[in-house]
Amino acid sequence: MDREAAASAIDAFLRALGRDPEREPELVGTGARVAAAYADELISGYGVDVDALLAPNVFAGTSELVVIRDVPLTTTCPHHLMPASGLATVAFAPDEHLVGVGTVARVLEAFARRFALQEEIGERTVAALQKHLAPRWAACRLTLSHACMTARGERSHGARVETLALAGGDVDEAIVYAALGVGR
Repeated sequence: MDREAAASAIDAFLRALGRDPEREPELVGTGARVAAAYADELISGYGVDVDALLAPNVFAGTSELVVIRDVPLTTTCPHHLMPASGLATVAFAPDEHLVGVGTVARVLEAFARRFALQEEIGERTVAALQKHLAPRWAACRLTLSHACMTARGERSHGARVETLALAGGDVDEAIVYAALGVGR
């Protein structure tokens, strides 16, 4: 990643909006700060190899249902480059393999810390669990508030977008919905 080029691009963006990052004290250094925020935080998930994260942490386990609730999540919308934040719930029905719950949270974080549509985060998380754990089913529910809906456009304060990704052959939807806390 070329941080200098990114910082210069942000400064050029500010100038295109009629602001001068070299003369307005509150904007001095903004280009570098924005570039660092994206590189170090907002899109740091591009540097995470999810396969390498999951593969060494899989172990033999039980067939008990696993539900990990209220995992805080922030992503950056690729359409407006604005944040979406909220909570994720991941549930899966293991067949023979488990992974630590912290690893599941890191998988979510890796997919969220990219330019990603909300639906993609859930789908990619479920696909990674299917690939490495081969559970009977896996699901991911995301409930996020999008700044592109609350700070601009519709200004729908309090609006949340909810998505549900589900994969697996042995799926009892009633159990999945109950595990995720989804009402029908």
